[in-house]
Amino acid sequence: MIKEPILDIAHLAHLEILTPKFEESRKFFIDVLGMTQSGEKGDSVYLRGWDDYERYSLKLTASKTSGLAHVAYRVRSPQALERRAAALKGSGFDVGWTDGDLGHGKTFVCKDPDDHTIELYYETEWYEAPADKKPALKNQAQRFPARGVNVRRLDHWNGLAVDIKANREFYEDYLGFRLTEQIVLDDGTEAAMWMTATNKSYDFAYTKDHTGTKGRFHHVTYALDSREEILRAADIFLENGVFIETGPHKHAIQQTFFLYVYEPGGNRVEVANAGARLILAPDWKPIRWTTAERAKGQAWGLKTIESFHTHGTPPVEVKNH
Repeated sequence: MIKEPILDIAHLAHLEILTPKFEESRKFFIDVLGMTQSGEKGDSVYLRGWDDYERYSLKLTASKTSGLAHVAYRVRSPQALERRAAALKGSGFDVGWTDGDLGHGKTFVCKDPDDHTIELYYETEWYEAPADKKPALKNQAQRFPARGVNVRRLDHWNGLAVDIKANREFYEDYLGFRLTEQIVLDDGTEAAMWMTATNKSYDFAYTKDHTGTKGRFHHVTYALDSREEILRAADIFLENGVFIETGPHKHAIQQTFFLYVYEPGGNRVEVANAGARLILAPDWKPIRWTTAERAKGQAWGLKTIESFHTHGTPPVEVKNH
């Protein structure tokens, strides 16, 4: 008998990212990426892509270090929120209820096996564009900003994890995510996973943390409409003195056309044309990549840059054994 799927998660909603260079990071996301500030509270600003329907998709918070504070997913209904909370309570992963944050209501907080903090909520504030940002077409969230890279929407994020298998099982069993692709080493160890709660090919990915440190962050990804826009983004990063880590190029896994940079606080940011592949099959068979296949590099032969395996936030010292 086929196990009934859990369909309570609607989509990836937002991330809270920490930065030790708050003003520089804020200017990067607004002036270079082209995001819009839609709120401010305490040591945080709230930012959005021009077609994110919620008030924000990124909470940027001043901190002594870099990294991920939390990731949030919107659920499909108030009942779905209660179901996920009930499933998680007593699991050892549950943290408990909060009143929520700017722009969204009551929230259930939990942690995955790698200590990444996860928020689940339903009640949300849809973005209402002020007069100077109202679009010509009412089915668009906001006027096109015509500033910098002009990222459209939050697409996915990538975390670093010590135990990929344990995290995969957590997201499958408690939150209903589906595995779409994975890397499995020759000894059977799961080294990376790409998972989805939607018809997108992935909402997030986890790769193995070479330092053995739990809860670290690899990157956040914002979507652009075309490959040409990503090529233009490379020029915009160049003009603004932004370090380009790797790309533009095409991933073999998930076939995403990519470009990676570091924002001033040290966090990795990707812009990508990621919407072409959809997972429509309810019985999708996960694609498994081997050690030898990954050694070939990216889709067109570009070797994966070493820092892609070693750079994560917050930075940690690697002890020599």
